[in-house]
Order: sequence, then C-alpha cells, then structure tokens
Amino acid sequence: MRTFRNRTTVLAAATTAALALTLTACGDNGTGTRSEGSAASGSATVAADSPKAADDAAGTGTTGSTGSGTGTAQAAGATKSAGGSGDSDGTSTKASAPLCTAEGLQITAERQDGPPYTHLTLSAKNTSGAGCEMKEYPHIHFLDNARGIVPPVAKSKPQTPVILEPGQSAYVAVRMSEGGRKESTETVKEFTVTLKANGGGMAVVKSPAPEGLSVNPQKWATGYWTTELRNGADDF
Repeated sequence: MRTFRNRTTVLAAATTAALALTLTACGDNGTGTRSEGSAASGSATVAADSPKAADDAAGTGTTGSTGSGTGTAQAAGATKSAGGSGDSDGTSTKASAPLCTAEGLQITAERQDGPPYTHLTLSAKNTSGAGCEMKEYPHIHFLDNARGIVPPVAKSKPQTPVILEPGQSAYVAVRMSEGGRKESTETVKEFTVTLKANGGGMAVVKSPAPEGLSVNPQKWATGYWTTELRNGADDF
C-alpha cells in the first residue's frame, strides 16, 4: 500500500511540475509573441521608410499623378502637333498661288513720258479665271537672242509675292533708251516677253507705235513685275 501511495504522490508531483512548465512556456510564448509583434512593427516602420515602401505608401496617388502628368504632356504634345499640322495646312493654304503662264495672260505695251519715248510700260492682265503669281521680271528680247535679254533693276524688286486675281494686272517699267540725239538705237516693231522664272511660256508683243520702238542695247533696263504702276522703285 505504501508503495502505491508513493507512486501516486510521485505521479501527482510530476503532473504538477509538468503543468507549471506548461504555464511557464505559455508565458514565454506570450512574451515571445509580443516581442515578435514589436519586431514586426519595427520591420514595418523600416519598410515604410524604404523608397519602395514610400512609393507603395504614396502608391496610387503618386502613380495616378504621374499618369495624369504623362497624359497631360501627351495631350499637349498632341495639341501642339495638331496645331503644327494646322499651321502647316494654314501655310499651305496661304502659300503662293500657281505661277502665271503666258497662256493665261494678256500682255500689252504702251509708251510713257512722251517724246523722245524713252520708256515703255508692259501690262500683264490675268485672263485665266484663277489667281496666279508673277515672279521676278520679264525676260525681254527686243532684238535677236544674241543681244541678250533686257537686264533687271534690283531696286524695283517687290518685297512680297505678286499675286494676280482674275482680271488684275501686273506692270513693268522698261527703259528702251536715253533719248539722246546722238544715241545709237535700233528700231523694233515687235518683241518677245518670256516668263522665264515661271516656266510659263512666251508672248509676242507688238510695238504700241506704228513706226516701232527705238532701243539701245547699252541703255535698256527693266523693272520687276508689280501690281502698282510706276511705284517709285521703277523710276530709272
């Protein structure tokens, strides 16, 4: 009987000791859990301080802002591109009209200044029914081609394109000679005007005087086409 009681006592003591150890372990685990929780909290704080976490924290707002900025830039770029295209189209719309051709012009000549009739005015009326541009100066051959064309006077060059609407005329002042009594001249009853710069062909122009025009290859000169007759720059 003593032996049985002793065994029972030992078993009870062992059970009590095991229970105490279990409670102690539970207390340690609780402490450990709190410690791990603290460590986890510290870890989260460090992660939040890291660039990636900062981005994550800013997250959708930052990304959205960046995305919005990009979208705005693209929209602005698109607008600029569209504006450029518009400008290009506008420039194209405002670009020079098609070049005038001899076929679409009526070119005539008349004398100026009275005796000794040293100057001539050429008129080129647009009869094509559409606007066109007169470029540079007429290539005038008073005599044979070997004598060359009448040279232009630079100061008469207009600053803006000369655009002729239907029915509108361009003019050129031409000096044929100086009118001196001892001046050596030759008489011509017709001459040619070529729209060389335009690549627009040639017209034959008759003298406005039945007796013809007296020309001096050493003195002749021509102005540039302009829409204003004798605009001051053509005084030569």
